[in-house]
Amino acid sequence: MKTIIISYSYTGNNEALAESVAKELSAKHYKVTTSKPLSMMTILLDMMFSRMPKVDPLPDITKEYDLVLLFGPIWMGKTASPLRAYLSTLKRNPRPYGFISISGGADGGNPKLAQELLKRTGKSPVILLDQHLSELLPPSSQITRKETSSYKINEADLKQLTKHTLEAIKKIIERKENI
Repeated sequence: MKTIIISYSYTGNNEALAESVAKELSAKHYKVTTSKPLSMMTILLDMMFSRMPKVDPLPDITKEYDLVLLFGPIWMGKTASPLRAYLSTLKRNPRPYGFISISGGADGGNPKLAQELLKRTGKSPVILLDQHLSELLPPSSQITRKETSSYKINEADLKQLTKHTLEAIKKIIERKENI
Protein backbone atom coordinates (compact mmCIF):
# COMPACT_ATOMS: atom_id res chain seq x y z
CA MET A 1 0.00 0.00 0.00
CA LYS A 2 1.56 3.26 -1.15
CA THR A 3 1.34 5.67 1.80
CA ILE A 4 1.98 9.41 1.98
CA ILE A 5 2.44 11.38 5.18
CA ILE A 6 1.58 15.07 5.14
CA SER A 7 2.27 17.14 8.22
CA TYR A 8 1.75 20.65 9.42
CA SER A 9 3.16 21.74 12.74
CA TYR A 10 3.15 25.14 14.40
CA THR A 11 5.29 24.07 17.38
CA GLY A 12 7.24 21.17 15.85
CA ASN A 13 5.55 18.41 17.85
CA ASN A 14 3.34 17.04 15.06
CA GLU A 15 6.21 17.30 12.60
CA ALA A 16 8.51 15.29 14.86
CA LEU A 17 5.90 12.55 15.14
CA ALA A 18 5.22 12.57 11.38
CA GLU A 19 8.95 12.30 10.62
CA SER A 20 9.38 9.44 13.06
CA VAL A 21 6.38 7.51 11.69
CA ALA A 22 7.42 8.15 8.06
CA LYS A 23 10.87 6.77 8.81
CA GLU A 24 9.43 3.63 10.41
CA LEU A 25 6.99 3.05 7.51
CA SER A 26 9.48 4.09 4.80
CA ALA A 27 6.74 6.44 3.60
CA LYS A 28 7.12 9.69 1.67
CA HIS A 29 6.75 12.65 4.04
CA TYR A 30 5.81 16.16 2.95
CA LYS A 31 6.00 19.08 5.37
CA VAL A 32 3.29 21.65 4.72
CA THR A 33 4.31 25.27 4.59
CA THR A 34 2.10 28.30 4.10
CA SER A 35 2.77 31.08 1.60
CA LYS A 36 2.65 33.59 4.46
CA PRO A 37 3.79 32.96 8.04
CA LEU A 38 0.94 32.30 10.46
CA SER A 39 0.59 34.46 13.56
CA MET A 40 -1.80 33.90 16.43
CA MET A 41 -4.07 36.52 14.87
CA THR A 42 -4.16 34.84 11.43
CA ILE A 43 -4.75 31.47 13.08
CA LEU A 44 -7.67 32.91 15.02
CA LEU A 45 -9.14 34.48 11.87
CA ASP A 46 -8.61 31.27 9.88
CA MET A 47 -10.48 29.29 12.51
CA MET A 48 -13.31 31.80 12.94
CA PHE A 49 -13.95 32.19 9.21
CA SER A 50 -12.94 28.68 8.00
CA ARG A 51 -10.21 30.15 5.84
CA MET A 52 -7.65 27.99 4.04
CA PRO A 53 -4.19 29.49 3.56
CA LYS A 54 -2.24 28.73 0.38
CA VAL A 55 -0.01 25.75 1.03
CA ASP A 56 2.98 23.97 -0.39
CA PRO A 57 3.12 21.21 -1.55
CA LEU A 58 -0.07 21.46 -3.57
CA PRO A 59 -2.80 19.18 -2.23
CA ASP A 60 -3.08 17.25 -5.52
CA ILE A 61 0.00 15.22 -4.55
CA THR A 62 -2.33 12.94 -2.61
CA LYS A 63 -3.80 11.51 -5.84
CA GLU A 64 -0.88 9.12 -6.39
CA TYR A 65 -1.25 7.34 -3.04
CA ASP A 66 -3.43 4.56 -1.63
CA LEU A 67 -3.41 5.92 1.92
CA VAL A 68 -3.04 9.56 3.01
CA LEU A 69 -1.98 10.21 6.61
CA LEU A 70 -2.36 13.78 7.81
CA PHE A 71 -0.53 14.91 10.94
CA GLY A 72 -1.38 18.25 12.51
CA PRO A 73 -2.66 20.16 15.50
CA ILE A 74 -6.22 20.81 16.56
CA TRP A 75 -7.05 24.47 16.92
CA MET A 76 -10.24 25.50 18.70
CA GLY A 77 -11.53 21.93 18.34
CA LYS A 78 -10.94 21.85 14.56
CA THR A 79 -8.21 20.78 12.16
CA ALA A 80 -5.45 23.33 11.69
CA SER A 81 -6.22 25.57 8.71
CA PRO A 82 -3.14 24.60 6.62
CA LEU A 83 -4.45 21.01 6.39
CA ARG A 84 -7.91 21.99 5.16
CA ALA A 85 -6.84 22.18 1.52
CA TYR A 86 -5.77 18.53 1.70
CA LEU A 87 -9.09 17.55 3.26
CA SER A 88 -10.91 19.39 0.48
CA THR A 89 -8.86 17.52 -2.14
CA LEU A 90 -9.78 14.23 -0.46
CA LYS A 91 -13.45 15.16 -0.85
CA ARG A 92 -12.99 15.66 -4.61
CA ASN A 93 -10.69 12.65 -5.00
CA PRO A 94 -11.73 10.15 -2.30
CA ARG A 95 -9.19 7.73 -0.91
CA PRO A 96 -8.57 6.25 2.50
CA TYR A 97 -7.05 8.73 4.91
CA GLY A 98 -6.10 9.08 8.52
CA PHE A 99 -5.75 12.04 10.83
CA ILE A 100 -3.19 11.95 13.62
CA SER A 101 -2.76 14.81 16.05
CA ILE A 102 -0.83 15.86 19.09
CA SER A 103 -2.66 18.80 20.57
CA GLY A 104 -2.73 20.48 23.96
CA GLY A 105 -5.61 18.71 25.63
CA ALA A 106 -5.80 21.18 28.52
CA ASP A 107 -9.52 21.56 27.82
CA GLY A 108 -10.10 17.84 27.27
CA GLY A 109 -10.72 15.97 24.04
CA ASN A 110 -11.98 17.15 20.68
CA PRO A 111 -15.37 15.42 20.44
CA LYS A 112 -16.40 17.12 17.19
CA LEU A 113 -13.22 16.27 15.28
CA ALA A 114 -14.55 13.11 13.60
CA GLN A 115 -17.67 14.98 12.50
CA GLU A 116 -15.58 17.83 11.07
CA LEU A 117 -13.37 15.43 9.12
CA LEU A 118 -16.44 13.69 7.70
CA LYS A 119 -17.93 17.04 6.67
CA ARG A 120 -14.70 18.24 5.02
CA THR A 121 -13.92 14.98 3.17
CA GLY A 122 -17.27 13.28 2.75
CA LYS A 123 -15.78 10.17 4.33
CA SER A 124 -14.75 9.11 7.83
CA PRO A 125 -11.04 8.58 8.41
CA VAL A 126 -9.76 5.00 8.63
CA ILE A 127 -7.50 6.19 11.45
CA LEU A 128 -8.20 9.00 13.91
CA LEU A 129 -5.75 9.56 16.75
CA ASP A 130 -6.41 12.61 18.90
CA GLN A 131 -3.47 12.51 21.30
CA HIS A 132 -2.91 15.13 23.97
CA LEU A 133 0.20 16.72 25.40
CA SER A 134 -1.58 16.95 28.74
CA GLU A 135 -1.23 13.14 28.98
CA LEU A 136 2.57 13.47 28.71
CA LEU A 137 2.97 16.00 31.50
CA PRO A 138 3.90 14.82 34.98
CA PRO A 139 0.86 14.22 37.21
CA SER A 140 2.04 16.99 39.51
CA SER A 141 1.90 19.57 36.68
CA GLN A 142 -0.84 22.11 36.48
CA ILE A 143 -2.38 21.44 33.08
CA THR A 144 -3.17 24.75 31.43
CA ARG A 145 -3.22 25.96 27.85
CA LYS A 146 -0.05 27.91 28.54
CA GLU A 147 1.66 24.76 29.81
CA THR A 148 0.59 22.56 26.89
CA SER A 149 1.15 25.18 24.18
CA SER A 150 4.78 25.60 25.19
CA TYR A 151 5.51 21.90 25.71
CA LYS A 152 8.05 20.34 23.34
CA ILE A 153 7.99 16.57 23.14
CA ASN A 154 11.21 14.88 24.17
CA GLU A 155 12.76 11.65 22.84
CA ALA A 156 10.89 9.46 25.33
CA ASP A 157 7.58 11.14 24.41
CA LEU A 158 8.35 10.73 20.72
CA LYS A 159 9.16 7.06 21.14
CA GLN A 160 5.90 6.44 23.03
CA LEU A 161 3.77 8.44 20.55
CA THR A 162 5.43 6.78 17.54
CA LYS A 163 4.81 3.31 18.95
CA HIS A 164 1.15 4.08 19.63
CA THR A 165 0.66 5.64 16.19
CA LEU A 166 2.39 2.79 14.36
CA GLU A 167 0.25 0.21 16.14
CA ALA A 168 -2.91 1.95 14.91
CA ILE A 169 -1.60 2.39 11.36
CA LYS A 170 -0.37 -1.19 11.06
CA LYS A 171 -3.78 -2.52 12.11
CA ILE A 172 -5.34 -0.61 9.23
CA ILE A 173 -2.69 -1.61 6.71
CA GLU A 174 -3.10 -5.27 7.72
CA ARG A 175 -6.83 -4.96 7.11
CA LYS A 176 -6.34 -3.05 3.86
CA GLU A 177 -9.22 -4.90 2.25
CA ASN A 178 -11.51 -2.85 4.52
CA ILE A 179 -10.32 0.50 3.18
